[in-house]
Amino acid sequence: MSVVIRTLKEADYEAVSRIYAEGIATGIATFETEVLDWPDWNDKYISSCRLVAIIADKVVGFAVLSKVSNREVYKGVAEVSVYVSNHHKGKGIGEDLLNQLIIESENKSFWTLQASIFSDNRASINLHIKCGFKVVGIREKIGKLHGKWYDNMLLEKRTNKSIL
Repeated sequence: MSVVIRTLKEADYEAVSRIYAEGIATGIATFETEVLDWPDWNDKYISSCRLVAIIADKVVGFAVLSKVSNREVYKGVAEVSVYVSNHHKGKGIGEDLLNQLIIESENKSFWTLQASIFSDNRASINLHIKCGFKVVGIREKIGKLHGKWYDNMLLEKRTNKSIL
């Protein structure tokens, strides 16, 4: 199984949206309940750091960044989202995507990456820790989904590069 990580293109969005829908269905990957259409999705995520994982010409995962704030002081801080298709979990694809996203983000002068992860989503928490993120806190009852309050773990990774 050869995995290729490359820049996400608009043509990939159909597969990306299916993978995201799988994440929504878990109930512990996102507070979102619907998949956005391409224009809204395109506006939501930072255009310079969008990756897909490809196996046999099929998109099997994606990783993207979103702004945490519009304030100038936080321009180098972004939130990470990583999703892998149900059929390809546990094969190291999430790790490949996240490690490449870290490199891409540093090349684009991001100095801090954050991840807000449902505390029940142990696989995602473990993935981020494996890739150098540290738990910096728990946000208790940060959001409600289907009538239930959920806690999020807040994880961060600061760059080791000197960014000016």
